[in-house]
Amino acid sequence: MRIRRAVALALVVATAALGGTVLPAAAEPAGSAGTSDATDTARAGQPAGHGRPAPGRGPALVSRATLSADFLADGPPSGAAVTPANGRTGPFAGQVIPGFSGALDNGDGTFWGLPDNGFGAKGNSADFLLRMYLVTPDWASGQIEVGRHVSFRDPDGHVDFPLTRADRLLTGADFDVESVQRAKDGTLWVGEEFGPFLLHFDADGVLLSAPLPFPDGKSPANPYLAPGETPRVGSSRGFEALAISSDGRRLYPVVEGAFTDDPVQRRRYVYEVDTRTQQYTGRTWQYETDAAANVVGDAQWVGRDRLWLIERDDHDGAASVTKRVYEVDLSRTDRDGFVEKSLVLDALRIANPRGVGAGTGYGTGDPFALPVQSFETIVPLGKDRLLLANDNNYPGNAARVPGTPDATEMLVVDLRGARLAKPDDTLVVGHRGASGYRPEHTLAAYETAILQCADYIEPDLVSTKDGVLVARHENEIGGTTDVATKPEFADRRTTKTVDGTSITGWFTEDFTLAELRTLRAKERIPGTRPANTAFDGKYGVPTFDEVLDLARHSRTCAGEPVGVYPETKHPSYFDDLGLSLEEPLLATLAANGLDRRDAPVVIQSFETANLRELATRTRLPLAQLVNCTGSPWDLVEAGDPRTYADLVTRDGLRWVARYADGIGACKDVLIPRDGTGALQSPSPVIRDAHRAGLTVHGWTFRRENQFLPTQFRVGTDPNAPGDLTGEIRTFLRAGMDGFFTDNPDVGAAAVG
Repeated sequence: MRIRRAVALALVVATAALGGTVLPAAAEPAGSAGTSDATDTARAGQPAGHGRPAPGRGPALVSRATLSADFLADGPPSGAAVTPANGRTGPFAGQVIPGFSGALDNGDGTFWGLPDNGFGAKGNSADFLLRMYLVTPDWASGQIEVGRHVSFRDPDGHVDFPLTRADRLLTGADFDVESVQRAKDGTLWVGEEFGPFLLHFDADGVLLSAPLPFPDGKSPANPYLAPGETPRVGSSRGFEALAISSDGRRLYPVVEGAFTDDPVQRRRYVYEVDTRTQQYTGRTWQYETDAAANVVGDAQWVGRDRLWLIERDDHDGAASVTKRVYEVDLSRTDRDGFVEKSLVLDALRIANPRGVGAGTGYGTGDPFALPVQSFETIVPLGKDRLLLANDNNYPGNAARVPGTPDATEMLVVDLRGARLAKPDDTLVVGHRGASGYRPEHTLAAYETAILQCADYIEPDLVSTKDGVLVARHENEIGGTTDVATKPEFADRRTTKTVDGTSITGWFTEDFTLAELRTLRAKERIPGTRPANTAFDGKYGVPTFDEVLDLARHSRTCAGEPVGVYPETKHPSYFDDLGLSLEEPLLATLAANGLDRRDAPVVIQSFETANLRELATRTRLPLAQLVNCTGSPWDLVEAGDPRTYADLVTRDGLRWVARYADGIGACKDVLIPRDGTGALQSPSPVIRDAHRAGLTVHGWTFRRENQFLPTQFRVGTDPNAPGDLTGEIRTFLRAGMDGFFTDNPDVGAAAVG
């Protein structure tokens, strides 16, 4: 059976896949905010719609309104102790509004916006008053109007530790408020991080009872932390998220980060609180983030045991990887006990065909992105519409325009508002992710490939000392991580022979996964791709499991599941070390539900023996990789004289077809070059492979001149972009079925 792109059997509640190409790689010029007509905005107060999306539909930006980061509300000066940033130095002549960490829909076009504790810590936020502001997004003008406010206060003395102010107005040194829900009686429940506590206020902001403590741990800022007591809740990792059931009887606070003593650092806990007894019920659920560093930023109840959760990373601007809304079903868990989650929205890819907000900074084109660090607010609006807002950490964040503090943004997204791209039979594979734009084999590279409309992402797999598969191009990691800068690993530098070649450096098989977690990725070819070095040190080394999680919770631009095309690197070498790659590969695929025949997975290898073994152990498609020169190492070790050139003869391809479904061929094997580097006529390999029943995928298509045939180079700079589209289309005309590319945006455009 030939390798084909898997077609989605069903879409999730609202897929984030949509038409378009690539998120801009550089900030766009600042300008006036674009908006849409107010009549396009969702009518607030309606119950959220949760039917299946219309076929071929995805999210689109409807409206956008902003509030200047420098806006000051009435009140005493604030920010005297703030760390200066982006040209702003405190104190400020009024009360800063540093974005919204939570919001309430009033059903009349207005919202209550909840800022957090002000400036991020107890020590710098004593002059910040805890408030909620009545705000009205004027979608026609694109501005957020600020009205009256509610001040949180404790006049009745329910708080038994010393407060900052004698008048008992609460400040950012007392509590770090992060999430808010309104009960049926109009009272307010607020999730907080210093305790973490749950706070119960009346509609006018008066505290009604003592802060409800969290039963399973304290944060370092907890006023009741005993001397020598170890905080289980990380700093600023409390109740960023709080949902309330539709009947108002249950609260669902979510711990933002992992417990400090949890061996599973991707685990987050959802708790349940009875609002009548104001006690925790003892019921909890486990949620698994895409990566250990990710946090849960908001939660909303959407009915029938289902929650919408924000999952985000701490990166912003072009470095952003995860700004997503997932739906979880508390009544369904996977084999590991985690609630099942499905993608509602990838906020880094929102169709914007009308150019709402265009030209006002990075990510404001089509597609539109919300690449802010603290994406922390979602409000379901009904009819498949969703309000998004951000905390701007004033004055520190500058995701849109470098050097300029981020504005507070409120967005309305129609989850069915865009027509998706049409599926195409030509497979576009993000080679090591989108390695032309981000350091290869990072979650950032894989997410960028998905945003750029790749159908599959390709992780190369090697093993750690403790048998965990991780994504690296080679097991030698001196050139792709910062290991050389780590004095604690200096003695690990050694020389080894890998597949007959002597290599000096640091090797994954000499590190445990925990040790690899301390390293950061860097650009492998900085001279060729200097722009990628801006991301050096930002990302870790992902496990195969993390790559699969990202793929299975993502959708392509055509709304299909994102495929994974893993390569086993040096399988004979790792076998000799007792670190076989095949068993953990199949086990990890099975654990992610990706071991069925129709799963969007293709397993590839430059060796033949492990593919022949895998053919007896899995129903997944297999691809024999074919290099431009040389021989498969397993054949060399076995004394078999056959070379890669022998494998692509008619007889060789018929032999390959006995165990594989396709070949992944060096592009020069498919269309050779002459002595000047220009393409000649196609070889018979594609024709003969098809006759043998094999699919043909070519590699690797890169945009820089030095990698292109001479007739597709532009100018004389070897690192400048050439005509990659022309090269790809030449190979497609020759019959190639798909291809690996470092530039999936160019590849997707070439396919059309």
